[in-house]
Amino acid sequence: MVWLTAPCAAENWPCFRGPTGQGISSEKGLPLTWSLKENLAWQVEVPGVGWSSPVVWGNRLFLTTATEQGISCHALCFDADNGKLLWDKEVVRQVPQKTRPKNSQATPTPVTDGKLLYVAFNGGRLAALDFDGNIAWSRQDIAFFSIHGLGASPILYKDMLIMPFDGNDEKDSKRGFKQAWEGAFVAAFDKQTGKDRWRGRRGLSRQGHVTPMVIDVGGNPLLISAGGDVVQAFNPDTGELIWNVKSQGEGVVPSIVYGQGLVYTASGYEAPAMRAIKPDGKGDVTATHIAWESRDTVSMMPSFLYTDGLLFCVKETGIAVCLDAANGKPLWRERLGGAYSASPVLAEGRIYCLAEDGATVVIAAAREYKELARNPLEGLCQASPAFAGGQIFIRAQGKLYCVANKKRVP
Repeated sequence: MVWLTAPCAAENWPCFRGPTGQGISSEKGLPLTWSLKENLAWQVEVPGVGWSSPVVWGNRLFLTTATEQGISCHALCFDADNGKLLWDKEVVRQVPQKTRPKNSQATPTPVTDGKLLYVAFNGGRLAALDFDGNIAWSRQDIAFFSIHGLGASPILYKDMLIMPFDGNDEKDSKRGFKQAWEGAFVAAFDKQTGKDRWRGRRGLSRQGHVTPMVIDVGGNPLLISAGGDVVQAFNPDTGELIWNVKSQGEGVVPSIVYGQGLVYTASGYEAPAMRAIKPDGKGDVTATHIAWESRDTVSMMPSFLYTDGLLFCVKETGIAVCLDAANGKPLWRERLGGAYSASPVLAEGRIYCLAEDGATVVIAAAREYKELARNPLEGLCQASPAFAGGQIFIRAQGKLYCVANKKRVP
């Protein structure tokens, strides 16, 4: 299996959910326990409001945020070793659109190829910046509206930036929300210039916030992307729609994961379900390519995590479940406590689950439940953490934390 969504340098965390796009870190020597008094390398204030996750390349950490009640959208660059703010660049000024309480004007996580940083903000605004904070290109002409706000994150593939736009009709918000419509699309842009490369139309669908991924199926790349009511595969080079699976529900959030030859997805509100899909079909394969589905303990916010034939899910209500990835059979179900928006991360055989109250529950990535640690921090946490350089970076409301084993702290 070949991952095509992002650069594969293990020490970097270049996009939402890391190098594989699936919340898997190859880092070693990460801390198991921490608090405000233990293994806290540094903490700094972050201006404004935003729920994008940190991305890290080398010793540079990037975030996005919005100030002036959402009018001013910024990209920030910190020194990952000590938390020093290296630059703060206003990327765009806007008339803020609507968002839901768990969303923000700066929710999409940036992505980087080590040369440019690509950012997205609510309303469909895109830009690329160099590592000194200079704007290389900007797109403010993409027509996008959602009563939820923009929640998906962009990915890189070859020389393209790919971004889904699953929103509503601005003139009639029921279209794309309560009613399926034909306005949603997935778009690819030249990563050097920002110019359009292709647009793939979904057909009838509704709003969603799912970050896509590119997988290899039989030697051919497929862009797997889900919106409300649909899970789809596109040709990532051309935008051609290859197959479609009906998956009823709007406002779907959990992002795609892939393993054991199956694509794992969740549907949104109305009819929550987890589905495993065989990705080798053509056309409408709803009746033929769903390997299994489960309507029990379905996450509406955090993304799934796949490893070694197991599928882990942390529901927003704090219930964690482990399934046999081949058939969907539940192996265990436990209550972690708290509420969860962030997606779990796997590292060194451990699953790190960040709760909204700032506590990270660490459990074993195993067929039997075992809690390993419970680590408190302060502040509301809705962004997924980043793992790089032996450090874990956690964004809280107005704060950025770095935790690391003391021996690794500079």
